[in-house]
Amino acid sequence: MDIFKDIIVPVIGGLGIFMLGLEFMSNGIQALAVNRMRSVLGRVAGTPIKGLAAGTLITGVIQSSTAMTVMVVGLVNAGVMGLRPAISVIMGANIGTTLTNTLIALPLGLYGLLVAGFAALVYVFAKKDSVRNVALALMGFALIFYGLSMMTGGLKPLRNIPEVMDVISTLNADTYGGILRCVVTAALITAMIHSSSATIGIVMGLGASGVLDWQTALAFSLGADLGTTITSFIASLNLSKNAKRAAYAHISFNFIGVAVMLPLFPLACQLLVYFIGDPGAPSTAPNGEVTYPLVPIAVGVYSTVFNIFNTALLFPFIGMFERVLSRVGASAVDDIEDYSQPKFLDPRHDGALSTGLPAVQAETGRYLQAASRFIDIARGAKDAPDDVEEHAAAMDILNREIRRYTSAMFRPDLGYGRSDLLASLIEEEDFTASLGETLHQIARRVKREPFSAAGREIVDAMLARVEAAMAPLLAAREDAGRSAALGAGEAFLLAMREKALRATTDIEWSERGAILALLGSAERALFLIDRIDAERRSVTRASPDETPKAEPAPIGGVASAHP
Repeated sequence: MDIFKDIIVPVIGGLGIFMLGLEFMSNGIQALAVNRMRSVLGRVAGTPIKGLAAGTLITGVIQSSTAMTVMVVGLVNAGVMGLRPAISVIMGANIGTTLTNTLIALPLGLYGLLVAGFAALVYVFAKKDSVRNVALALMGFALIFYGLSMMTGGLKPLRNIPEVMDVISTLNADTYGGILRCVVTAALITAMIHSSSATIGIVMGLGASGVLDWQTALAFSLGADLGTTITSFIASLNLSKNAKRAAYAHISFNFIGVAVMLPLFPLACQLLVYFIGDPGAPSTAPNGEVTYPLVPIAVGVYSTVFNIFNTALLFPFIGMFERVLSRVGASAVDDIEDYSQPKFLDPRHDGALSTGLPAVQAETGRYLQAASRFIDIARGAKDAPDDVEEHAAAMDILNREIRRYTSAMFRPDLGYGRSDLLASLIEEEDFTASLGETLHQIARRVKREPFSAAGREIVDAMLARVEAAMAPLLAAREDAGRSAALGAGEAFLLAMREKALRATTDIEWSERGAILALLGSAERALFLIDRIDAERRSVTRASPDETPKAEPAPIGGVASAHP
């Protein structure tokens, strides 16, 4: 037997193809549906029952409990979802992900390569993104089976190597201590590779080839459920207390379920034999190879039943989970707001002008608050966001969500006055986005340039002037004399420019160039602040009921107060 050709190549190659298939399937499905699923989740998961159903169905669609759990942690962090429905969604996600385990247990084998070939051709030659995403998901689905078939074939020769079987025999689920060792081993493997489906796929291959007995394979599937909780924990590390609590709910839910199942493991094995037959019964192929085709089926069924049982057992105690977890969490210093998640844009009221207008105004104010954090970053404040680029990316997502939500409020029967108000809001959102980009540029330049004491004095004065100009916008005040304030700001910047140019001995020319560029960005920021204020004044930000349905004036007249 050639160990390299008969074992190493098919096992490593099959494992790589299997995990690539999981990735392709997940990416393809999520590209098609994840944004819609996220919107649906925020809209419907208002109660534990609805959260459980939403978590099960959406995870079944996107085929990733990890992505689902991380999504839930983000929604909780933004305040869109409460802790109680979040716990129920996570319970549902554990059920939904078992669909993957059931699918990979199907004995399709080499047919997967044929299907993957057809899907790959569609993916290469298709022009529409939606068709390409479907082909990518189908290609991933097919590669899962082909990779698993390759792994199973490569693992079979291990039965004939006494040294390997001696090591594996130490992982045997014939005693409670052995079950616990199997669970811990699988949990560690899953935590390292961040995929319970990959761990279960490997276990199915080992079981189908006869390297692992079927009881041990079942114990490994329990451990995979424990190990998958590490991802949600990592995702919550820099988020709010409630986001951390949602991750802790995922961890405690799975740990309690495994703890309850351990003493019931022998009974569960007997019930499995009663319903599907003996998974340890061998099957001999025409070429004389012996396999155990019922082991993957047994693992898939056991994983599904375990998660349904665990949910049924703990669902009535969601209230208790919430009360206990509410006392647990990080310190206030870790309560960093996630600006990528809208906080005031309620998906349930998407398109309603009466509730949408104040929501958009509040969210736009929140965007400006996020933009002001760039000034804190430039100053090196202790509570400022650590990563300037990550903060900018989060703000970009928030701005797109605000624009989408505002555009959804347009209706044919709104009347000219209300349509003009919405158009003005969109223009204001564009100015705030430009202001955010300008402040991002200022923060990035300040962070990468070392300044002397004299240069730092000019930079700090410039930051203070921009911050003072933003204060009325953040407070939503309608201060008079904004144009005069802009003129005063320009005069101040000109004075700072002259000071930088005259400091021939205190400031190097390279540093002077950076300061002049910063002053130019500050001038742009002051202009945008003034433009935002002017836009707010151009159309009255009244409630929809008070907004007149004015029609456009005749040619030569004034159609709107908005310029």
